[in-house]
Amino acid sequence: MHFKSITPMLYTEDIEETIQFYTTYLGFICAEKNDDWGWAAMHRDDVDIMLAKPNAHIPFDKPTFSGSFYIKVEDVEAVWDKVKDKVRVCYPLETFDWNMREFAIYDNNGYLLQFGQDLIE
Repeated sequence: MHFKSITPMLYTEDIEETIQFYTTYLGFICAEKNDDWGWAAMHRDDVDIMLAKPNAHIPFDKPTFSGSFYIKVEDVEAVWDKVKDKVRVCYPLETFDWNMREFAIYDNNGYLLQFGQDLIE
């Protein structure tokens, strides 16, 4: 059995605002959107993210997630330079002992997004 990919589905009350955040600050493309379903699909390079308004089957008070979404990038410095003054930063760009250079930000819903680059390839 082979797992092929994972695509996070982020719940949000404001799909338009979330699309705007990801397209403006992170360069994602909104490839598909359905207002009747309260759903959208975005992508950038090999990263896919779906957005959805919460449905009646899932209790929802506000966006929550107990982890982070970790996105590996080729040039973490360039991503950092593009977003550092425009978004809420969790921690700034730094190099860690495990040979990753990374930083973390929050999206407009409060989801934690980490961006990292392997220093040894």
